[in-house]
Amino acid sequence: MSTPAPRLPGTLSAPDLAEQLRDGGPLQLVDVREDQELELARLPHPVLHLPLSRSADWMERIGDLLDPARPVAVLCHSGMRSWRFGCWLAQERGYPEVWNVEGGIEAWSREVDPSVPRY
Repeated sequence: MSTPAPRLPGTLSAPDLAEQLRDGGPLQLVDVREDQELELARLPHPVLHLPLSRSADWMERIGDLLDPARPVAVLCHSGMRSWRFGCWLAQERGYPEVWNVEGGIEAWSREVDPSVPRY
């Protein structure tokens, strides 16, 4: 009997994220960057800020913070930290629909909104 493949996040481009946010669907947006990064550049949309360096503060409450019945999109600077968090959310916490924003806030600045500062 073979073991099932691990559940991985899907990939969401910055323009696709912008479209979903415009449409006002059920998407939950999580930003895993640090406080100082959020001060430098942020999306003009509501986000749940869960800095990875402080995961001990929120990890056990993730079920209260994020609704598993709604899709989750995860954002960081370039897409690497958000990928790791998305894998954890899907594999360890069983969230069925997790998306990694490919290229992170950097891609958002380049492809969607150049007024968001790059760093």
